[in-house]
Order: sequence, then structure tokens, then C-alpha cells
Amino acid sequence: MVGKNQAESRVSGGHPPSTGPAQIVAVVNQKGGVGKTTTAINLASTLALEGRRVLLLDLDPQGNASSGLGIRVDSGEQSIYSALIGLKDLDEIVVATGVENLVLGPSNLDLAGAELEMVSMLNRERQLDRALSSLDESFDIILIDCAPSLGLLTINALVAARHLLIPVQCEYYALEGLSRLMESIERVRSNFNELEILGVLLTMFDTRTKLSADVAAQIRTYFGDKVFRTVIPRSIRLSEAPSYGEPIELYDRMSAGAVAYRFLAQEFLQRCLPARLGTANSTTLLSGANQP
Repeated sequence: MVGKNQAESRVSGGHPPSTGPAQIVAVVNQKGGVGKTTTAINLASTLALEGRRVLLLDLDPQGNASSGLGIRVDSGEQSIYSALIGLKDLDEIVVATGVENLVLGPSNLDLAGAELEMVSMLNRERQLDRALSSLDESFDIILIDCAPSLGLLTINALVAARHLLIPVQCEYYALEGLSRLMESIERVRSNFNELEILGVLLTMFDTRTKLSADVAAQIRTYFGDKVFRTVIPRSIRLSEAPSYGEPIELYDRMSAGAVAYRFLAQEFLQRCLPARLGTANSTTLLSGANQP
């Protein structure tokens, strides 16, 4: 059942006008436990609370981005699965959230079977791109929370997106598997679209350990200026927030994690929407914040 707060209301029409086509960004890393879903939820929420019209798509059968916003969709109910296999238009399955300006395309375990069903489809890699084409231009930003794999669901996200945000955990083996992700990006570039890396985000940084500093330095050497200046700290409050179905900005906006995601949102806007939307509201965005 669609759950907490006002989430059970379906969203259709009447969106505030956007200033142009949405910027579509996939949050991706095939390695699990790197803060990918935490980043998708909290970046989307922070941008929405700052006034941007945001759509978050949960493309992981585990549905953690959905439950982290207090929304649970039972098997058989309308979800991103229905839009991917063509049973519903995307604007028929999105739901409101408890965060103003943030709309969610929820997921459930039905999505686990979507890859098998899409295998025989024509243009199977473009099913999400097709689903997104049914939306109007009422969103500024569309974030896609990808599954921790490089299967057909993730390939669909890469094909539909124009930019990538890659969270990387500041721990041992941080770069493990990234070469496979880079190979997938190159294949998408060669066959589908001009996919660009918007930024690499350092997550779960522990100031008490030399290892975090060493890994961060290694990643900055490897990716250069693609690495965001903002670093997301390891934070108990960030870990607690999903169990309450709230983003960190609502759960504890003065926590270190909330402050970090406000700085990330500023950097994100500077990189993704410098000309079209600008950062005119950055003072509000960073109210009470100190850069980590």
C-alpha cells in the first residue's frame, strides 16, 4: 500500500511551469553500500525544498528510495514497473511525497521481473527513455536512483540520462568495479547518447581515519575536477532518517549530513543548470550551513 503522509495521492497535471526540458541525472554505482540511495533521496529533497521541481525515479527493486520517503507500494500496485513495460504512462504512476516540490516514481519487487520481460522488447534499452517522453516539461530535474548492478535496468537509466552522479565510498576497495561502470558509460556514449559525468561524490567520509583521507586523495587523483568539493560525512543521523521515512533536511536539518547535502545541492546546480536556472536561491539553500 502507498504509505506515509500524503503519498497516496497520484500526481497528474497542474504542475508549476518549468523553464525548459528537465535535466536527467542518474545516480549510479554498481557497488552496493556506497550511499547511492541516501544521496538520491537527500539531494532530490534538498533541491525540491529550495524551490526546484524534482522527480525522483526509484529504479531499484528493493524500493529503498521509496521507503526512505515514507512510501511503500505493494506488489501489484502501480509502480515504475508498470511504466517500464508499457502498462501505464509515467505520469499515471508518480506520487506526491511529504516534501514540497518532490514527486516520486515508486518501486517495488515487481521491478525485479522487468529485466526478464524487457529482454524480448524492441529497443529494450530505451524503455525508460520512452516512459519519460510521456511527461510534460514541468520538472526542472529528474534524478534516477539506480540498482547496484549493471543490468538492463541500469542500462535503461544510462540511456535515458544526460548526466551521471557517481557516489564513491571513502573506504577500502572504493574504486573496485568502477572500470566496468566506465566501460558501460563508453558503450552508451557510442550507441545511444552523449552521456556525461556530472560529478563523483565522496561519501561516508570519516574524519577520524587516515584511510578516508587516503581514499579521497586517490579518487581525486583519478577523476580530477569531476570530484565534487563537497564530501558527505559518515553520520548516524543520515542512517536514522530513512527509518522515519524522511530526508535528512526534514529529520535534522542542522546535522552534519544535512549541511553537506545543502552544499552538494549548490554544486549540483552550478554544474547542471548554470545558465538555465542559476543559483539565485543559494543563500536560502545554505542558511545556517558550514562547509564540511
